[in-house]
Amino acid sequence: MKIGFVKSLKTKLQGAIGNSRIRKIAFPFLGIGLFLQIYFLRELLAAELIFGLAFAVLLSLGGIFYVVGAIGERCLDWADVALRAIGRSARRGYVAIEEVSKKSLRHPESAR
Repeated sequence: MKIGFVKSLKTKLQGAIGNSRIRKIAFPFLGIGLFLQIYFLRELLAAELIFGLAFAVLLSLGGIFYVVGAIGERCLDWADVALRAIGRSARRGYVAIEEVSKKSLRHPESAR
């Protein structure tokens, strides 16, 4: 059944293409159809390229923001360690100054 249908379709198409009137009408339409297919293909490729570039820009911006955030967190950790060291040093200095201020500046036997 299929083979007979294909053969009959083939013979009808050959007969239609052989007719010069149909050829004069069909070829411009086929040319227009081919042109539109190529045009739409070019438009789709251009749109895909634009979207690809937009996504690449968004990806790089996201990567930059991530790296800046990670560096910021690392710097906060370093600042915390440094501030703790400075705090301990300041506390020791304050205690040392308190010790010195409690002592009398004169020797106890110097008043004689």
